[in-house]
Amino acid sequence: MSNSSVVYGTGRRCINPKVPSNLAGYFNIRMWDNVLDDIYVHALVIKQNGVASAIVYFDLLNINSKLSDRIYELVEKTKILSKENVIICASHTHTAPAINEDWSSNPEYYFFVVTKAIEAITDACLSMHAGELCFGGTSLEGLAFNRRYWMKNGTVVTNPGKMNPDIEKTEGPVDCSIPMMGIKQNGKLKVLIANISNHGDTIGGTAISSDWMGICRSMLEDEMGSGSMFFPLIAPSGNINHFDVTTPKKQYSYDEATRIGKTYAYAISEAIKDLKNEDVSLSVANNIVRVKPREVDNVELEEAKKVVEKYSKLNVNDSGTDVTAEDFANNSPVVLKLFADAVIKRAQDNVEREFNLVCIDFGPLCIISLPSEIFVEIGIEIRTNIFPEKVVMIATHSSTGARHVSNGYVPNEFNFGRGGYETSYRAAPYEIATSNKLVDGIRVLKSRLK
Repeated sequence: MSNSSVVYGTGRRCINPKVPSNLAGYFNIRMWDNVLDDIYVHALVIKQNGVASAIVYFDLLNINSKLSDRIYELVEKTKILSKENVIICASHTHTAPAINEDWSSNPEYYFFVVTKAIEAITDACLSMHAGELCFGGTSLEGLAFNRRYWMKNGTVVTNPGKMNPDIEKTEGPVDCSIPMMGIKQNGKLKVLIANISNHGDTIGGTAISSDWMGICRSMLEDEMGSGSMFFPLIAPSGNINHFDVTTPKKQYSYDEATRIGKTYAYAISEAIKDLKNEDVSLSVANNIVRVKPREVDNVELEEAKKVVEKYSKLNVNDSGTDVTAEDFANNSPVVLKLFADAVIKRAQDNVEREFNLVCIDFGPLCIISLPSEIFVEIGIEIRTNIFPEKVVMIATHSSTGARHVSNGYVPNEFNFGRGGYETSYRAAPYEIATSNKLVDGIRVLKSRLK
């Protein structure tokens, strides 16, 4: 066996809902009513020289702790997988059912998803083949944009609207790099992983879809052939989306998802021919990072109570249309009430969040898990300052840190106080120093790699 050799297995199960389910990702209830394309849970297990690791990837908005804890508990029975060596993450599609532990989720769907995940992982463990790892990458501009903008009044607004004359400039950068890793069997590419920084929210509505990520996957798997599997891991993109504010063109539709998915697929396909075998030595480590709930300012709490009283008769589910972060930017009364409610809820929250950070290191490349919706600058810092000697993939949406937290953004500490949806009490349920604690946690994680 060459130094690029591993043993690997894959598994996949469809997780289209069979019960009434609310689609996650917006502020209002959206009960699914049809299927545009299938959603799945995918599993990849890799072993080398007695070391094992796995990636479990869901076409869901996020992974909450209830789901990840249950899967960790069940994979222990495989005797080769555990909390220490498995990355569980989501694609962040906004057209898949919610799995939150609250009123918006159907418990039957949660149990269904757990069952299908274990079936996929079991298939992967029972179908191990010899393979060769290969590495490469590409980059693609023009599909991802920083969605937070400095306005002429000195504040930051998220999604301020297309052609808005009050836009001054973007608040931060984008990351157009797409690192890639493949597994070949008998010289034929069978598994491909690419790390892409963009949001999975191009469709809206009430139909099930894996969004552009699934369209990209379908195209590449068709090219790779029967039995292949593509993982579009979502890199830090909490402040990134696909909206180009310099054009009035509509960008919410299935056609837009298709355009984006195909464009990524074309770029990745072109880079496949340049994937190179390199010596690998598999090593896995994990680190638990704990953070406190979001701090609440007493003045803001009192203001929130006044807003709730003022708009007491408004209900977000009476709007008759999708309610999103754009409505927050427009100061919609129903959203103002929703976010004021969140301030009051945060003030009552005293539950510590626990994030399981996992690193699967192959030598020339490593794959790291990070929770929730991480801002792009955090990923750039990890790649540039912590792992400058290797290519880094960052799988976000790996956990929410607590069972009662459905999702959440992790901005940089300097983003707070400027404005914008992502730093609001509803969107950012974690303490303001969370980004710094996670970066420090990754430094500790690196020190534990063998």
